[in-house]
Amino acid sequence: MNKNTDVVLIPGFWLDASSWDDVVPVLRDAGLNPRPLTMPGVGASPHEAEGKGLSDWIDAVVAEIDAATGEIVVVGHSGGGNVAWGAVDARPDRVARVVFVDTVPPPPGANVGEFETSEPVIPFPGWDFFDDEEVGDLDEDTRVRTASQTRSIPTRVATDEIVLADARRYNVPVTVLSGHHDESEFRALLAKWGPFAHEFDAITDTEIVRLDTGHWPQFSQPQRLGEAIAGAVRRGGH
Repeated sequence: MNKNTDVVLIPGFWLDASSWDDVVPVLRDAGLNPRPLTMPGVGASPHEAEGKGLSDWIDAVVAEIDAATGEIVVVGHSGGGNVAWGAVDARPDRVARVVFVDTVPPPPGANVGEFETSEPVIPFPGWDFFDDEEVGDLDEDTRVRTASQTRSIPTRVATDEIVLADARRYNVPVTVLSGHHDESEFRALLAKWGPFAHEFDAITDTEIVRLDTGHWPQFSQPQRLGEAIAGAVRRGGH
């Protein structure tokens, strides 16, 4: 592990840099330099958010990569995984590894299109919106505390299709930190997802690590998540 490794932490939807607060000390203790981000347009007014899309989020991560002088590892949680993969596609020679927290690398043209709205922003839908498997390890106190930290996101971040153009992204090592699935379960599930399976199979160096957590381990198991990210960094880049 390079002590100068910058770990760029991309939040999932409705979250900002503070969502990584309990993970950051774990990464620092592991000798890493965590760089949690707040993405453009998060919490903005509908008017301000209307012009923000997925490319703006990707550009923000690329700017962090360009500003770094040492090794870079990019981490994306949930919807932030699309952003992470877009940034890797833009800078494949600068990223040593990309870590997907309970999500997968998207294929070209994919989006996170489960939120249908004509409004320019998508507010946090509340914890009751999600399946028990995703939120079952969030106790009531955690739900209340974290819900108060959520903010709206620009709708286009979810609906814009991702543009991927550089095949060198397949040479960047990928770690998937899966909440519930071991490698065999993960691959069996992914095989049903068509283009997502093709994208993943094209990557030359992949690993799947089961966390045994819900979808938000930064809230439910931050120590475990931090250690898993540090472990992925220790296993090296390219």
